[in-house]
Amino acid sequence: MCGIVGWVDLAHKTDGKTAILEDMAKTLEHRGPDDYQKWIEGPAAFGHQRLIVVDPQGGKQPMIRKARGEEFVLCYNGELYNTEDVRGELKACGWSFSSHSDTEVVLVSYMEWGPDCVDRLNGIFAFSVWERQRQRLFLARDRLGVKPLFYSDRGNGVLFASEMKAILAHPDVRPTVDRNGLHEILSLGPSRTPGEGIFTEIQEIRPGHSAVWEKGRFTTSRYWNVKSEPHEDTFEQTVERVRELFMDASKRQLISDVKLGTFLSGGVDSSAITAVAAEQYKQERRGALQTFSIDYKDQDKFFKKNAFQPDRDEAFINMVRDRHGTDHLVMEAKTEDLVGRLKRAVELRDLPGMADVDSSLLWFCEEIKNHVTVALSGECADEIFGGYPWFYRKEDKERNGFPWIRSLDERVSLVRSDLKGDIDIEWYMLKRYKETVAETPVLAGESEGARKHREMSYLNMNWFMQTLLERKDRMSMGASLEVRVPFSDHRLVEYVWNVPWSMKFYKNQEKGLLREALRGILPDEVLFRKKNPYPKTFHPDYTKAVCRWMDDVLSDQGAPLFNIFDREEVRKLKESEGKSIDTPWFGQLMTGPQLIAHLCQIDHWLRTYKVQL
Repeated sequence: MCGIVGWVDLAHKTDGKTAILEDMAKTLEHRGPDDYQKWIEGPAAFGHQRLIVVDPQGGKQPMIRKARGEEFVLCYNGELYNTEDVRGELKACGWSFSSHSDTEVVLVSYMEWGPDCVDRLNGIFAFSVWERQRQRLFLARDRLGVKPLFYSDRGNGVLFASEMKAILAHPDVRPTVDRNGLHEILSLGPSRTPGEGIFTEIQEIRPGHSAVWEKGRFTTSRYWNVKSEPHEDTFEQTVERVRELFMDASKRQLISDVKLGTFLSGGVDSSAITAVAAEQYKQERRGALQTFSIDYKDQDKFFKKNAFQPDRDEAFINMVRDRHGTDHLVMEAKTEDLVGRLKRAVELRDLPGMADVDSSLLWFCEEIKNHVTVALSGECADEIFGGYPWFYRKEDKERNGFPWIRSLDERVSLVRSDLKGDIDIEWYMLKRYKETVAETPVLAGESEGARKHREMSYLNMNWFMQTLLERKDRMSMGASLEVRVPFSDHRLVEYVWNVPWSMKFYKNQEKGLLREALRGILPDEVLFRKKNPYPKTFHPDYTKAVCRWMDDVLSDQGAPLFNIFDREEVRKLKESEGKSIDTPWFGQLMTGPQLIAHLCQIDHWLRTYKVQL
């Protein structure tokens, strides 16, 4: 993967662009440490930080090509999984190629089909194309939003980049957060509304959207969404089709000119990807597949079973490892590994995040990068197949609002009393929830239950999944590790979207359909185990460490955290070691020390980014 940055400014042409562009691109060096190239001419300037995965020489960027009296300049971050299919189509149209890189295929696709090229691409991507003579900029992001793309519309120009920090590095962009942005942090954090950049001057290209800037006008349009249609296949046909699509998606994503491995948690999703990849490696005589799992120091002593984490992963990981003969490594994180990366995790996300759920993933990716450059991961299966409790638990299905945000009262209790007249946490959350529900593609004549299921699936795909994909992208790219997610293949998503809940919840088990499709691929003990979320540490030293951090914040009379939160309420939370609030702040895991760390991350974000409220 890579980091892209661009700047079009009709008013200033090339004046001063080089130094500013390089400052912006430098902030993305972690995304692409292998090479940096730039292209500056007239009103346009583009920078590219490259992580080399395919075709080291032929994939250099910005990539430039001329045809039909026009010069096209491409900046691309991503990976195509149907490169050869599209290349074949383009060759039939008369185009030739000088490399085997997917970069050149993306560029020529735009030259042949224009903005409609995105309809032919299967992959994860964010890219820009500048048409030099026409003075038009095109931006596009993949269908499910695996790769990020932010922008700032400046009227007579536009800035764009893979991460917000690169846009904030431009001297004309201020780190201002208005009432809307503050609501995002307090009502929805660590998630955010699709398209929102939190900072007043920054927005996001939404998944499945493209944009055009031309003659001072910036317009966005949606090129993809799920479509609601009757599902005609029998259950047996559905199982077979899901298996076929999943196998194809996983195999397509094994293409790499550098070392590749898989995340292996012992859960259904990562285990299935590992099984397919390992068997493909055997067939191609590529040696043993490398697999990786995370654990925590002394976890065997301190682990506590709960409704969300009923057991540890070790035994299930070993079953998959032994069955498929993978070269497996267990990475054991210490408390200092987690605490020492809590601030860096904020800086990679440009926002307060999910505490040690982020920092542990960052550390894990750093360790994996010592062995491989590309890894496959199991994200997106739970959102697509209905794996979370809120898909089937009555009280969650009937809740008015996002089922993973159950902490409204707790959020309100921590906010300064003098802000409560300006900030309405519940109103804002419900506003965003209702907007997404209203946007859900419906099918005429469906029962209320079927409609509700579609709404829940759409909410998960556009919100919870986006939060986890953002986390995976920022933490993995923070370690210069490319991570691919086979369950985000749009063909699989489109098909499963129309499968009725009765099939997805086969035998009253979450992801029952997926489990049936994976029969024979995984041991039954793994296939039918209860879902376990990403593991968190239970070590008391972690709690002590984040409480010490909060002590430092509390002792600072100028701490920016208390421009928003009530100092005494936060003090009470710290003194209880987070136990005074037992409802997860977000999702299933952010309680106790995770909540204290999240508040510390908010303080660090306000300080480091010099946020102007």
